[in-house]
Amino acid sequence: MDAVASRYGTAWPSIRDQVSPEEWQARLDLAACYRLVDRYGMTDLIYNHITLRIPGTDHLLINLYGLLYKEITATSLARIDVEGNILWKPETDYGINKSGYVIHGAIHKARPDVAAVIHTHTRAGMAVASMECGLLPLTQTTMRFVGHLGYHAYEGPAVDLAERERIVADLGPHDALIMRNHGLLTCGATLPQAFNTLYQLEMACRAQVDAMAARTELTMPGAEILKRTAHLYQPGTRRPYGVLEWHAMLRLLEAEQASSGFPPYWS
Repeated sequence: MDAVASRYGTAWPSIRDQVSPEEWQARLDLAACYRLVDRYGMTDLIYNHITLRIPGTDHLLINLYGLLYKEITATSLARIDVEGNILWKPETDYGINKSGYVIHGAIHKARPDVAAVIHTHTRAGMAVASMECGLLPLTQTTMRFVGHLGYHAYEGPAVDLAERERIVADLGPHDALIMRNHGLLTCGATLPQAFNTLYQLEMACRAQVDAMAARTELTMPGAEILKRTAHLYQPGTRRPYGVLEWHAMLRLLEAEQASSGFPPYWS
């Protein structure tokens, strides 16, 4: 029992004093984002990834492969380069998942404007990713993505480095990608922006699955309405995505921490 706990425990001392203030803040934000993805029901056991670029570097932070999102802390995050080489991680037998840097590293490398990348396998996301019609503009939430969403054909588990160029090409200039028969991916210039985009894309998928399951005629606005609505919801039109609610989301995590049973994300 002790040997197993030694290899796979999660009681690591904080590294706050061992990294730059910029890296520590990035660690805090990323750990909080993992907790929020869990909080809103978008996890898949220990699988999937969220990555964040450390400001002023080409290095990324990523989760250890084997931790639940709800137990990830600032200290538990691994530091890697865009090719997936581990530059630092806690003293543990946990490593990182190859898919994390195949998908995420490719986007970070090709898109210097992107600070954060999130990938999920949610029930609704996988359902819409499996529909030939893709994401339909059924709701105001969905209309944000009209003309601003890429699609990537399924090529098997994302472990082939050759797939990286095709993922990047299919994402294009967008901040959202539906990976056919697989799941959802979002990215952004900031982590709050990427999380906001993921949350809205997930809600759009859930609404579509519910509406189609109702087995009734569906309505969609005309092309001009869709185009104007999509424009109004772009991050540069009125305000950046995610900024307004981010601190409220952190307060939510802090309020729920006492009863969570897991270490605080800021440890």
